[in-house]
Amino acid sequence: MDLFSEVALTRDLPEQRLCRGDVATVVEKLPATEASGGEEGYVLEVFNAIGETIAVVTVPVSAVRPLHAGEVLTVRPFALHG
Repeated sequence: MDLFSEVALTRDLPEQRLCRGDVATVVEKLPATEASGGEEGYVLEVFNAIGETIAVVTVPVSAVRPLHAGEVLTVRPFALHG
């Protein structure tokens, strides 16, 4: 994926309270390393519905997929604390 492209998570990230299907922006590409099991990765920035950053996470490439024209974005509650 290109930098600044929007992607959807393919898995839940419970430690960050993020869910499969949440939309994020690719802000950095990471090379494959031994620690990552040889898989490349991304740093993603996740925004709330009004454009404020709520998370910056590092994920393997397999944890995201591109968005498609036949999909509709939706909203869900996100608790900032607890």
